[in-house]
Amino acid sequence: MSSTPAFAVSINPATGEEFARYPIESQTQIDASLNLAVAGYRTWSAMPASGRADVLRRLAKVLRADIDALAALATSEMGKPIAQARAEVEKCAGLCDWYAEHGPAMLNDESTAIGKDAYVSYLPIGAVLAVMPWNFPFWQVLRGAVPILLGGNAYVLKHAPNVMGCAYALQSALKQAGLPDGTFSVLNASNDGVSMAIADRRIAAVAVTGSVRAGSAIASQAGAALKKSVLELGGADPFIVLADADLDGAVKAAVTGRFQNNGQICIAAKRIILEKPIAQAFTERFVAAVKALKVGDPMDADTYVGPMARFDLRDELAGQVQASVDGGATLLLDGGKVDGKGNYFAPVILSGVRPGMVAFDQEVFGPVASL
Repeated sequence: MSSTPAFAVSINPATGEEFARYPIESQTQIDASLNLAVAGYRTWSAMPASGRADVLRRLAKVLRADIDALAALATSEMGKPIAQARAEVEKCAGLCDWYAEHGPAMLNDESTAIGKDAYVSYLPIGAVLAVMPWNFPFWQVLRGAVPILLGGNAYVLKHAPNVMGCAYALQSALKQAGLPDGTFSVLNASNDGVSMAIADRRIAAVAVTGSVRAGSAIASQAGAALKKSVLELGGADPFIVLADADLDGAVKAAVTGRFQNNGQICIAAKRIILEKPIAQAFTERFVAAVKALKVGDPMDADTYVGPMARFDLRDELAGQVQASVDGGATLLLDGGKVDGKGNYFAPVILSGVRPGMVAFDQEVFGPVASL
């Protein structure tokens, strides 16, 4: 019996209830999508950059007109607090405006010092497959799709299974903006289907944002097919506070950098490193500021920390916290898993975190701060 799932299922993390399900595409459907992407690319790449920029301007207007519905969709599918979801949609609209204004000039031919007959020309390469994550279901897609499309390429989106509604909403928005059919397409495929697409000659390059495991697998498949790949993977980024810092400003930035989007950000402030003279003062202010964050219903505009996106990731996070405490870290704020049907994890602050501890050596993807 095949282990391939029949549906991509979205679970509302605030309630634990199924939000929607979308059938996984067959090999025949994937083949048809890739044919459509190639056809869309041929139409789209023939259009001048100025015409493609006009589509991006219209897309910005569509996003702003639908901001309430789009934000609510992201909140329902992955738990992003509604105020932050609205900000994500507006950021996407601003991205479209910026590239529409400045992007076409970036595609102009450039002369070189070699001679008058030598120049650099920027040309589209075809259909780009993008495997994208759930944590910024609109931004993670459009931050790559907008310049890729402006360059005359087609964009094939394989989104995370729990935010497929957001994927189809973006496809609809681009269609409303006047993008030719197939130029932006959604591929609701299994892992085997993604592998098939990577190996297919109709895909010119691959981009992925996700885990190290996913990046390694996809990059190896792209390499075997002699295709370029771009990877944006996880990390455990440092947030360093020196003795001469503005402590109030540093605390505010650290709270945002660690707990925005429920702590589910690849480039979040995951290790807060403090110089000794200000360590105690910073810690006291930081703990007080985190305690004041409102945890709860992500549809409430005052909520700052909503539910985590997936139940399995909450369990993994709880295990990382316990392993860090077992390894010698101190709990300054003991939040953790919240009882109930929602997927809530109240903020945790660990201190005394050092190399060799899980919270230092691994990526901690959720509302946990390590000092």
